[in-house]
Amino acid sequence: MDTQNVHYLNVFLGGGAILLQVFSVVALYLLFIGPKKNKYLAFLDKHYLQIGLILSLVASVFPLIYSEIIDFLPCYLCWWQRVFMIPLVFIFASAIWYKDRKVVKYTLPLLIVGGIISMYHNFNYYFADTGNLPCDASGVSCYQQLVSEFGGYISIPMLALTAFFALITIVLVAHFYKKED
Repeated sequence: MDTQNVHYLNVFLGGGAILLQVFSVVALYLLFIGPKKNKYLAFLDKHYLQIGLILSLVASVFPLIYSEIIDFLPCYLCWWQRVFMIPLVFIFASAIWYKDRKVVKYTLPLLIVGGIISMYHNFNYYFADTGNLPCDASGVSCYQQLVSEFGGYISIPMLALTAFFALITIVLVAHFYKKED
């Protein structure tokens, strides 16, 4: 891919990530602080399996596009985040197939561990002083700024953190939202 197309992909994914962050914060606000019954949370609760499948699929496919097509080699923290994201595609797809809405107990541990790794990755990416050091013997650095959009706010680690945050949000909505209040 040429650099202009990569830039457009980065802007597209970055804009989507920012929207997803806003929607997630609004959902968490409504779930824990706002009115108990509303259409937004009812929609998320009703379609959380489909939304979870779409988000986990996008969060699994685009890192592969970055690494296999664009040739941005993933660091070891990116690999660990993939380990916790990719199975979610199959869990959500199986839950849709079997009409099982009780996948919170299977997805939440994967999401929490992946989210913790992603928070650690973001902390190191944005605040560490070791920008030139490789993370492991492969020479790939967790601190390389391969994607930097919207003033440096959107990066590959931020995209991953956004995916984990949004998935945790919809799973929490599906678990805690009460329709009959």
